Amino acid sequence: MSGLKPVIEMRSFRPGDAAAFRELNEDWIRKNFVLEPQDVKSLADPEGYILRKGGQIYLVEMDGDVVGCCALLVMRPGVFEVGKMTVAERCRGLGIGRRMLEYVIEQGRALGAVSLYLETNTGLKDAVHLYESAGFTHLPPERVVPSPYARANVYMELMLAS
Repeated sequence: MSGLKPVIEMRSFRPGDAAAFRELNEDWIRKNFVLEPQDVKSLADPEGYILRKGGQIYLVEMDGDVVGCCALLVMRPGVFEVGKMTVAERCRGLGIGRRMLEYVIEQGRALGAVSLYLETNTGLKDAVHLYESAGFTHLPPERVVPSPYARANVYMELMLAS
């Protein structure tokens, strides 16, 4: 039935989602960079590395198929890192990334975050533009948190109204 708009649902991680979370992230990382030790650790055990530490993982389903994901990782009280955000390549350009980012920002607010932090790379121009358009601002060098990722060279934050 062509012409029908796909059904897109944002939801929290649930048992059985680890493989989709890992595959989506490994795909974009390998396409653009190399898997780093921190990637391997967090993608091998997202429940232990993210959820049990107080973070959250969100998935995007399109017509029942997981096509995107994003995590909120606890940095310190009131501050979460937006990480492991991606949309399956076949679904890019449909506005899913923007919807997911807006959803994750709202979830951060609901969790009591006063700010969201993220790291990305200048080569991911669409991602940088998306974050800027959502209100994230570039951090000056003296405010950058040392990153475990060699690929990180853009550091941004979004201050949330309390």
